[in-house]
Amino acid sequence: MIPLAVPDLSGNESRYLEECVTSNFISSVGSFVGRFEEMVANVSGSFRGVATSSGTAGLHAALVAVGVERDDLVILPSLTFIASANAISYCGADPWLFDVERTSWNLDPEQLARRLESDTEIRGGEVIHRPTGRRVAAIMPVYTLGLPADMDRIVAIAREYNLPVVADSAAALGAVDNQRPVGALGADLTVFSFNGNKTLTCGGGGAVVGDDPAQMDLVKHLTTTARYGSGYDHDRVGFNYRLSNVHAAIGTAQLERIADLVAAKQRIRRVYDEAFDDISSLIAFPDYSPPSKIQQSSCWFSGVFVDRADPERISSILAHLKNSGIESRPFWKPIHLQDPYKNAPKNSLTVCDDIWFRVVVLPCSVGLSKDDQEQVINAVLHAVSN
Repeated sequence: MIPLAVPDLSGNESRYLEECVTSNFISSVGSFVGRFEEMVANVSGSFRGVATSSGTAGLHAALVAVGVERDDLVILPSLTFIASANAISYCGADPWLFDVERTSWNLDPEQLARRLESDTEIRGGEVIHRPTGRRVAAIMPVYTLGLPADMDRIVAIAREYNLPVVADSAAALGAVDNQRPVGALGADLTVFSFNGNKTLTCGGGGAVVGDDPAQMDLVKHLTTTARYGSGYDHDRVGFNYRLSNVHAAIGTAQLERIADLVAAKQRIRRVYDEAFDDISSLIAFPDYSPPSKIQQSSCWFSGVFVDRADPERISSILAHLKNSGIESRPFWKPIHLQDPYKNAPKNSLTVCDDIWFRVVVLPCSVGLSKDDQEQVINAVLHAVSN
């Protein structure tokens, strides 16, 4: 079976893990945690980074740090992995679900501006959602598949309403927008995941980055059980979201090779795009959007987008690939179609409803060989020709 996405651990991972074991620093104390945090901050173009036990934990801590509270609403595109919505729920808040742009699969800034104008009002300096009477506390754009959202427009809208922005950049480390890394696109806090299927992995883990020293101090405080001083004193409800030195050691080795790992992902995407360019029934994943900018994806996942809404056709492609010894997957089921969020406030989700089930994710491991990718391409071409 040609796997969908497996990590590349061919750098210093083994050496750094051995160093953890021989030094006995395998928990949340150890030199690699600090090194990892510093490297994430540098690569993302941010002042500081705080390592967390997962990307979801990072999102939760970031939302608490910007002031999201119980019964609040947080603006979120519906086309995202459920962890984005779950992090909002951990705060006792709910997502207010928005549509995505067809060109990027990211939060639609036009709908964002329109709905904030039509569906909210300012009361006592707070943004209130008229239909529910609830406070809108933050905006969470998601960088789908590693492609940055249109942050210039989103951040400008957010500032107009004095709303903080927490960017779910789970798979986008290494992406750029006008030569700016993803931590420098205007979000108050940006969150990464280092899960096992990400381009850069710790085997599990995440990180929060930002530029405000006080805010980053708060994130660090929250993720380390809100403990202060040398005793067992805690000044608020905190979370045990620390990353172990073992996981950080793997992440440090991965970050040493970030340029090569991301370049490999981008090369795999280009090969697929070129191979299917003349196939009218297949459309490439978003990569550059909008045309007026140089916005480059980290190309976390690659695959094809089927030109028409035909669930049977997509199922047949997936079945043919499986029978050919090739792992493939459908894409995220949107949040508004998930049972825990079926009653969440939402806007028109026309694009989201139209595209999510037309996506087929193809093998895109960093170490995918030319021969294996050619085998995948031939299998897809055979599937769509029948």
